[in-house]
Amino acid sequence: MKFTLSWLKEHLETTASLDEITDALTRVGLEVESVEDKAKALAPFTIAYVVSAVQHPNADRLRVCMVDTGSGEPVQVVCGAPNARTGMKSVFSPAGTYIPGKDITLTVGTIRGVESHGMLCSAAELELSEDHDGIIELPADAPVGQPYAEYAGLGDPVIDIAITPNRPDCLGIHGVARDLAAAGLGQLKDRSVAPVEGKFPSPVAVHFEFGDTPPLTPAFALRLVRGVKNGPSPEWMQRQLRAIGLRPINALVDITNYLTFDRGRPLHVFDAAKVKGDLIVRRGREGESLLALDGKTYAVDPSICVIADDNGLESLGGIMGGEASGCDENTVDVLIESALWEPLNIAQTGRKLGIHSDARYRFERGVDPAFMLPGLELATRLVQELCGGEASEIVVTGAAPEPHLVLAFPISEVKRLAGIDPSEEEIRRVLTALGFTVSGDAPVLTVGVPSWRPDVDGKADLVEEVMRILGVDRVPSTPLPKSENVSKPVLTLAQTRTRRAKRALAARGLVEAVTWSFVAKPVAEAFGGGKPELTLANPISTDMSDMRPSLLPGLLLASQRNADRGVADLALFEVGQIFRGTKPADQLTSATGIRRATATVNGAGRHWQGKAPAVSVFDAKADALALLDALGAPVDKFQIVAGAPAWFHPGRSGTIQLGPQNVIGWFGELHPSVLEALDVDGPLVGFEILLDAIPAPRARPTKTKSPLELVPYQPVTRDFAFVVDRKVEAAKLVKAAQGADKGLISAVSVFDVFEGASLGADKKSVAIEVTLRPTQKTLTDEEIEAVSAKIVAQVGKATAGVLRS
Repeated sequence: MKFTLSWLKEHLETTASLDEITDALTRVGLEVESVEDKAKALAPFTIAYVVSAVQHPNADRLRVCMVDTGSGEPVQVVCGAPNARTGMKSVFSPAGTYIPGKDITLTVGTIRGVESHGMLCSAAELELSEDHDGIIELPADAPVGQPYAEYAGLGDPVIDIAITPNRPDCLGIHGVARDLAAAGLGQLKDRSVAPVEGKFPSPVAVHFEFGDTPPLTPAFALRLVRGVKNGPSPEWMQRQLRAIGLRPINALVDITNYLTFDRGRPLHVFDAAKVKGDLIVRRGREGESLLALDGKTYAVDPSICVIADDNGLESLGGIMGGEASGCDENTVDVLIESALWEPLNIAQTGRKLGIHSDARYRFERGVDPAFMLPGLELATRLVQELCGGEASEIVVTGAAPEPHLVLAFPISEVKRLAGIDPSEEEIRRVLTALGFTVSGDAPVLTVGVPSWRPDVDGKADLVEEVMRILGVDRVPSTPLPKSENVSKPVLTLAQTRTRRAKRALAARGLVEAVTWSFVAKPVAEAFGGGKPELTLANPISTDMSDMRPSLLPGLLLASQRNADRGVADLALFEVGQIFRGTKPADQLTSATGIRRATATVNGAGRHWQGKAPAVSVFDAKADALALLDALGAPVDKFQIVAGAPAWFHPGRSGTIQLGPQNVIGWFGELHPSVLEALDVDGPLVGFEILLDAIPAPRARPTKTKSPLELVPYQPVTRDFAFVVDRKVEAAKLVKAAQGADKGLISAVSVFDVFEGASLGADKKSVAIEVTLRPTQKTLTDEEIEAVSAKIVAQVGKATAGVLRS
């Protein structure tokens, strides 16, 4: 929220400097995002008198001006403005001045052979407006040598603060001033509102027509002021509104905008001559629409609260008025509205219609219900002061809520929760300055919560108020207690696995991506999701309607976006949540990766030694197994079986499992139909590992590492080629060979697969290398032959395979 320093001082009696005020704002929780100090930025720019302006000898469109800056001898300036002339007064900037509108720093230069020692400036060059057709022209009585910012009234800094959603009271400058006064930066001025006497009954009444549905407004106040003369608002009001980025329109509208920021009280004005009959506050109806003040037409429905009359819709309640009943220079009688609206409904309506107004911003966070009538009285007084007129009596429909929360506040809670130990007097002073009522005596005070603080509902909130006003710098620095023992790990198994998974995949050349947790319903259905209970009630867009059942859709779409921009060979991974249902057990953590085009395990792109191979199912398999190994999973005990979920290619995919009931993940080439549905080009392979499905490591009896055992005996390798049925899995053959002698056989790997007519129909040859590692002695030929015979027998028994001759 923006406000000027002078506007703040209308509510706060203070001698504090700008820096002290901005420091205090951040200290009490109203973080200062920026300070725009025009006077400081434009300090070098002064008022100057053009003594003479003659034609440049070498340029038709330039003039050589002698400029009196008020600081000595006239200065020569070359100027190209069409309005530069003798006898005028303008704004001068000497050499060395930074020109914000051009982002340059002036230097003494020579222009077409004539030296120039400064510049006469336009409003655009000072970033005061878009006018760059000529230099600024000042009145004849403008004092030469005076800083231009001081003369033009630009010495009022604009402060922009960030307001958290729980502080709607600080969406008005009066609330900000209250916090600063409580923090010791001055005294809050009494800005109480005196009622305006109504001279006649209001001819317009207000009715609620919500039927059996819940009302969307608890209270609505209205008053007519007749005989006004609407015109431009006074200069002081226009200056404040322009400073915070608002465009002055007319006095009646400017008053409502002014009070929105001054007191955090949005209001609306209707031209009474354009309103027919009484005002009806009700739900919208199908087929109705409103041409709003922003020039756009909005269709309404029964979820939207509207204000209507006999003509039809006149306003979107609490969000924006209609153009048909807006006030202009012809307005003579004005209806002033001050109402309360349901915050949730305002937020839903604003989001549905895409309207971001200052009124919506405040009503959806909650305004002070006790200020509904005082806000109307204050608006009435300003209307009469600026536009004249006679006010009617106030019409109130409904009743404003009167929150009266009283809390028992043990002052010992401040030390227990915040670590500071203020005196009872300090606590009373802080809470009283913030508008709380404090009674009773220590150790337990009785505290009444003011109506403008809906965020305070417990004693912990009171502790927060005391701490933020007294300052978090009063919280003592206390060292953590030292432990005599080695600290235990603080990360859970899931956290450790997540971090290790990211490191392992990044080390394999995959780039981490973070994608949306939401996908379109057709995409969710293509990856096993799309359940009704996983559909979002209020999605960001139709492309993000369902919770994702897999990380693959986001990665696939991200790969296509990269490919469209010229990065076709890439490998991506993500570790995140996937959703199978609404129960906690249905939310799983998945580590998923994809490889595209030629981004294989061994590198990507073309090479002079030959054509780069495309990614294959074995790249995805290698990534999956390497990840499991890095996580400490028992890779040697996992089974890899053919087939995977429907989004993988049925003949080029596999499932990693630890028994049929515990599926660890999948890998393979993505199904062409799925890629077509996503409008993604291949080739693409990927894997999914469910980190929650990996068995937890067994607890070791001791944390001491086992001693290193070095075997002095040379390992022995032997090659075997078995002819088996074509449908026999290589893994089954490897497992059989490993089980022949677990004490001696340390490794078995496949190094060749051959199919041909010489082997017979539906036959293949699988060649394996077996490594024997003795631990007691060097193996003799007879012992090696005996182990070889066991291997042949075991493989034959498991696969019906025979040695290839």
